Amino acid sequence: MVAFIPGLGGLRGFEAAARHSSFTKAAAELGVTPAAVSHLVRELEDQLGVKLFARTSRVVRLTPAGEILRHAAAEAIDRVGRAVARLREAAGRPRLMVTSSPSFAAKWLVPRLDRFLLQYPEADVRIEVSQRLIDFAREDVDIGIRFGRGDYPDLLADRLFDDVIFPVCSPKLLKGAHPLRQPKDLRHHTLIHVDWNAQDDTWPNWNMWLLAAGVAKEAGAARGIHFTQTDLALQAAIDGQGVVLGDSTLAADDLASGRLVRPFDLSLKGPAQFAYFLIRPDSAAEPPLVTAFRDWILAEAAQMKKTDGARRAGKSPA
Repeated sequence: MVAFIPGLGGLRGFEAAARHSSFTKAAAELGVTPAAVSHLVRELEDQLGVKLFARTSRVVRLTPAGEILRHAAAEAIDRVGRAVARLREAAGRPRLMVTSSPSFAAKWLVPRLDRFLLQYPEADVRIEVSQRLIDFAREDVDIGIRFGRGDYPDLLADRLFDDVIFPVCSPKLLKGAHPLRQPKDLRHHTLIHVDWNAQDDTWPNWNMWLLAAGVAKEAGAARGIHFTQTDLALQAAIDGQGVVLGDSTLAADDLASGRLVRPFDLSLKGPAQFAYFLIRPDSAAEPPLVTAFRDWILAEAAQMKKTDGARRAGKSPA
């Protein structure tokens, strides 16, 4: 048997009053009078048979019953609002909301997005740039791209890339007073570091690379400038400010265009447990546009791996 559920009007009045601890402020938000909010709340209390507020002459305070209802009402109103927005959009252009980490969006996703739109010109694609974890049940997001270990409970995750790490710099650093010809020449140049919380101590850094190159003492890994986002660090390298340890995914387009070059062949593999992952809810009724975007981005990732493999083998990619 379905339990009784009160009307949305009463819940909206209650939720606003609970959030503001004031009928007057709730009325201003809803565009009604304080008396109307009071009436909505009293009607809700009568329907439920409990007191939701303890009223005084100056303030209103939630009762224990009101505290129980407050969070559920806020979530219900939010979810209904998002559902209504989707219904309105259903009559127009299909919409896809994608969330991506900032550097991946800037250096990989956005430069390729026009290829997806050529296949689905009717789609309204929106990109949200964020590093935080996403709650697909509560947030208006369809699919996400995150860097991590792939541990996403109750979500489907597709691994996109296996990264290789190596120094990259502007071509102009290969010339000048101190041209980069061998690793020990790094002592004459600024080292650009990327420090971000998705990595841990196993992710390759300058100290690891310089040790592998046998020039840790000459070059000194601790000096240089630090960024918390890879795209900013790569841009600093493009501008000739120094040499950065780039990853094969985010540096790919800049290397292909000649904005960046690899001064040395030595590279380090990224830890196997870390990668970029495409994540989405585990739903039997996945929207067609989400499926289409997943298929497209996996195809793009596969093509990038093929091109990179051909380049390493000294062949022209097919």
